Amino acid sequence: MSAFDTRRAFLRSGSLAGLASLALTPGAQAIAAAAQAAGKAAADPWREAQAIARRLAMPVKFRKKDYLVTTFGAEPCKLVQVRAWVSFEDQETLNTPAPGSKDCYPAIRDAIQRCHQEGGGRVVIPKGDWFCAGPIVLLSNVNVHLQAGARVYFSNDPRDFAKYGDHDCGANGKLVVSRWQSNDCLNFSSMIYAHKADNIALTGDDWTSVLDGQGGVPFEASSDCWWTWKGKNATINSVAQDKSPNYVPGKLAQNQVNPLNPKSLAEVAPDLSEEKRLLIQGEGDKWRADDAYLPALSEAGVPIEKRVFGLGHYLRPPMIHLIECSNVLLEGYQVTHTPFWQHHPVACRNLTIRKVYANSLGPNSDGFDPESCDGVLVESCQFDTGDDCIAIKAGKNLDTQYGPSQNIVIQKCTMHSGHGAVTLGSEMAGGIQKVYAQDLVFENKNWATNPLNIAIRLKTNMNRGGFLRYFYVRNVSIPNGVQTSPSFYATLPGSPIPNKSVAAAAGGVITFDCDYTPRADNVRIRPPEVHDVHISNVRVGNVRTKDGKQASSYQAFVILGPVASDYNGPMPRPEVLPVRDVTITDCDFGTPSNAEQPWYLYNVQGLRLKNVTIGGKKVDRVLST
Repeated sequence: MSAFDTRRAFLRSGSLAGLASLALTPGAQAIAAAAQAAGKAAADPWREAQAIARRLAMPVKFRKKDYLVTTFGAEPCKLVQVRAWVSFEDQETLNTPAPGSKDCYPAIRDAIQRCHQEGGGRVVIPKGDWFCAGPIVLLSNVNVHLQAGARVYFSNDPRDFAKYGDHDCGANGKLVVSRWQSNDCLNFSSMIYAHKADNIALTGDDWTSVLDGQGGVPFEASSDCWWTWKGKNATINSVAQDKSPNYVPGKLAQNQVNPLNPKSLAEVAPDLSEEKRLLIQGEGDKWRADDAYLPALSEAGVPIEKRVFGLGHYLRPPMIHLIECSNVLLEGYQVTHTPFWQHHPVACRNLTIRKVYANSLGPNSDGFDPESCDGVLVESCQFDTGDDCIAIKAGKNLDTQYGPSQNIVIQKCTMHSGHGAVTLGSEMAGGIQKVYAQDLVFENKNWATNPLNIAIRLKTNMNRGGFLRYFYVRNVSIPNGVQTSPSFYATLPGSPIPNKSVAAAAGGVITFDCDYTPRADNVRIRPPEVHDVHISNVRVGNVRTKDGKQASSYQAFVILGPVASDYNGPMPRPEVLPVRDVTITDCDFGTPSNAEQPWYLYNVQGLRLKNVTIGGKKVDRVLST
């Protein structure tokens, strides 16, 4: 068995047996071959999108048998009010289960287990308020359904999501196989979790069917909450997302050095060469922060049984985390106040998310992040998020064994607040291809206080690499524009891109950022490749800015191609290709506030603008730089 196959075998296993032999490799040749076979442009891309949507219209089917959780001992809870965070900077009075509320975790678990054992069906959570101090784990042939008016409040105590995992990691808790920002690890369970399940569903009657992660509700013993673990925000000149709730310098968080992490990678990767160890660790000890330590473990080839987080660490779990599942339906509910990403399916096949309201304004509250998934339909959903509304991902560092994300259709959705409405990356080492987005409204209803940063967004860098190809967008309405002021990421010393000169973090309607947060990654050896992107019929409206002017954005588009000087690996350096074969047609970008420079280009070849209007002026040009 190859190292590639060994790794996949572990991720399908239910125990830690045999983990010591696990080898982590990028599987680059296998991935490249699979991607090459699949990565060809369709003669008619929109006909292909229609075929994907038709195939995924209803990917599941269940036995007609209901299992009420009350039959298994679940009881509704009483509520009390608490002062809680509802976004990066705002607090409100919210309901939370009263102290001493009955935990419905055992009843929901038993109902799902019985349903699964008897051939499947529907596990029903009735109208009412329910307290759940543990994960809802979906099993094959089970549909967990919330009736109208049902609201599940998940415990806001991290210890409750380190109790029931399959992997006993001692003081770190009983953890689950997870993927955190596209790196594999053992970590807290998500609130809704599934691993290798087939024919599963999570559904609700309507948006009064609510899954509440209580991400901003203070922990019992302190005024911190899940969101405090985000730590300091690194974006320069951000709007409405400057702080993590209750975080002050000196507190432990995901981006602060964790003394539990070793002082040298040599302790966990003794066979690593000194040269590579120094490259991965970089200068100082910032690499020992949890959010940098995990990717360092991937770069070092450390097996997953040694990538142990959970208790004592600060990597928040996603709300809904589905790994290697097939034939999945997510439909008809609202998810809110999530600790981290709202939906994170990994290596799933045939997944539909429809009529879901992704409503969480906390740090990293991405709405829907399909990763290395094949066959995804996102339809008639609404997003109001504290990070990207939709962000398509495909592995990071050496964790690329699941291959590319592909055959994804996004249609008939509405987006409000968020970093990007439709985003690809930043974790995309395995590649992204054949993505179709159409008939969308980026309404940006909170434009005055919490604006949508970017409408259509790609983000990668010399670490995250990967490819983006065959990305098609059409028929997008953006009536209230996007953020009209610029936001920036800090560049590397010696970069040809001066600091605070490119509004890649916010302000562009369309932004392709191949130099995304370059200071965040010590290893920068994988040039990304971006080509064959076609965007048409995007209509952007103006709003009145604080200075009384009308503006739609800061710039119409920002295309920042790969920056060769960021490379820090062995020579000869791989070829660094420009962004190429991009067309923007039949679009009206409104009036950018940066009238003197309505677009920015770097390392771009043959960008074709046809029937494009910017600031009332028609543009038909081919641009390269």
